[in-house]
Amino acid sequence: MARYNTDCLKQKDTAVTFIEKLSAVWQSQKTQLCIGLDPDLAKFPAHLQGKPDAILTFCKEIIDATADTACSFKPQIAYFAALRAEDQLEDICSYLREHYPHIPIVLDAKRGDIGATAEQYAREAFDRYGADAVTVNPYMGFDSVQPYLERPDRGVIVLCRTSNAGGSDLQFLNVDGKPLYQHVAHLVADKWNTNGQCALVVGATFPNELAQVRSLVGDMPLLIPGIGAQGGDIKATVEAGRTANGTGMMINSSRAILYAKADETFAQAARQVALDTRDAINRYSA
Repeated sequence: MARYNTDCLKQKDTAVTFIEKLSAVWQSQKTQLCIGLDPDLAKFPAHLQGKPDAILTFCKEIIDATADTACSFKPQIAYFAALRAEDQLEDICSYLREHYPHIPIVLDAKRGDIGATAEQYAREAFDRYGADAVTVNPYMGFDSVQPYLERPDRGVIVLCRTSNAGGSDLQFLNVDGKPLYQHVAHLVADKWNTNGQCALVVGATFPNELAQVRSLVGDMPLLIPGIGAQGGDIKATVEAGRTANGTGMMINSSRAILYAKADETFAQAARQVALDTRDAINRYSA
């Protein structure tokens, strides 16, 4: 199984990889908090309502207020696409690369298709948006993931044990005596992780399964949604998901941070929740 070096980034001629960037920010910023960018206009403060660039303004203020607390930012593409705001998402990703180039951008797209279509999705994530990593669905097998793996410096974060209750409908199906989510974990760690840039999505709402995945994949990074608004327990999550050195996680919180307040102090309120969440994660990571 792959093991990941958590030394700070070193200058090199080749492109900095997703794992290198993530490992460096874990160390330099002492945080494993991933901040989701899920813009919901109905929850925006009144002074941004109706403005054509409201999403860009909102997300930039959130980013500026919380960047020192984050190990990654995770824009969820559906929130932008549904509002025909993909151009604002491009601007947000450009803003992150320009002002916070040390923080990985994880495009939460959960793509899953084959052949030429998957190649276009990879171009969308890595060329259009410049994401460091993208979430993908493994249900259609290796050839649906291969176009992402052809980018040797970019991360491929595969759905494994998701945080929603309905995930059990399929993820607990028996495959050769093991639940399907464990089969996926083995498959990614042992066969698909050809560039050492893979990670897995495992929900905080299922700490027992999270611990099982950690035991199967060694130090592979885990993107862990489900704390905050979804109710996952931070202590149980960290104890189940951390590596031997206390890292290995991108613990995501979106709504609890973004919508801590709905007035002109929304960014300051978001910062306080982010700080509290980061500190809670660190408390149990030692």
